[in-house]
Amino acid sequence: MRRAVSAAVLLVSLSCLVSCGSEPPSRAADHVDRGTSGSPAATGGSAAPSQPAAGNPAATITIAFAGDVHFEGRTEARLNVKAPEQALGPISRTLAAADLSVLNLETAITERGAPEPKTYTFRTPASSLKVLQDSGVDIVSLANNHAVDFGPSGLADTLAAKASSPIPVVGFGKNAEEAFAAHVADVKGVKVAVLGASQVVDLTNQKWRAGADKPGIASALEADALVKAVQKAKTQAPVVIVYLHWGEEGVACPTGAQTTLAKRLAGAGASAVVGTHAHTMLGAGMLGDTYVAYGFGNFLWYGTSSYANSNETGVTTLTLTGEGKVTGEVFTPAQVNSQGVPAPETGAVATASLKRRDGLRGCTGLAAVPK
Repeated sequence: MRRAVSAAVLLVSLSCLVSCGSEPPSRAADHVDRGTSGSPAATGGSAAPSQPAAGNPAATITIAFAGDVHFEGRTEARLNVKAPEQALGPISRTLAAADLSVLNLETAITERGAPEPKTYTFRTPASSLKVLQDSGVDIVSLANNHAVDFGPSGLADTLAAKASSPIPVVGFGKNAEEAFAAHVADVKGVKVAVLGASQVVDLTNQKWRAGADKPGIASALEADALVKAVQKAKTQAPVVIVYLHWGEEGVACPTGAQTTLAKRLAGAGASAVVGTHAHTMLGAGMLGDTYVAYGFGNFLWYGTSSYANSNETGVTTLTLTGEGKVTGEVFTPAQVNSQGVPAPETGAVATASLKRRDGLRGCTGLAAVPK
């Protein structure tokens, strides 16, 4: 069995990093202060303070979400696509139009290492983070079952890529404290905390979950740690977003594990609990005051899938008050085309996709989002 990278090796690797040097796009400069990552007591400690961060009820912000992204197979060439059509295609304009946008980068960020003993392994160069920034993406989660697909050296490279990334990376770190830490951004004067974690039971979550002195992903299987992280984030920001990797592949209804965790995170103060993994879209709606989206589906996708409706995708844009209350939702439907790119739909096709998506809420127990 391969040995995990020691803390000493990681510290040496990180000390040698060179700053990326790239400037964020004007949209990010106008609306988003990249902010800081908090340090929740992810592996223990006392309960979070009960006093939440102060909000601004007069403020209004928008946050856009998309699903799983790879730069592999048919989508690898998207790393070299130039403006005006960016790597994600025309739908990048929808991501860029929001005040903040978040998606899942489902890959190790490395060009080295041996693949882990699993059926599918994915990797991408560190340049993909700048490509995503140029495509309107503000934050990515690496809390998924492919973030450590290329062993210890791939993990070290991914940590280095995170440290020099032009956009924040959540759900992954040199230890549990960093992996569970929320990134706190200033969005038009409103503090927004974003966390990531994976609930997928697989090799990555067993072998490469972050610990007190161990690098890896934030594991939602450690539900108490995730709840504490959300409680901590709520003291830092009135808007708290939890981006999860969860659900059962090919199944369009949430599992018991998903609904149980969603309730706990809602109770901890999350404004929105969203996620991906199932390769098909799941329903979305309100769980009390918390918005829950059980599955965004594939987004920029490397190959074909045998699961039903796996090419259905889109961008979900929420409107929230400065106090973290969700007041509206807009879904921009798309289909993953033959190049693996999410192509926006229009007219009757879009109307039909919206109707089918709304119907997915039926098995979730969620209420409709306020209009």
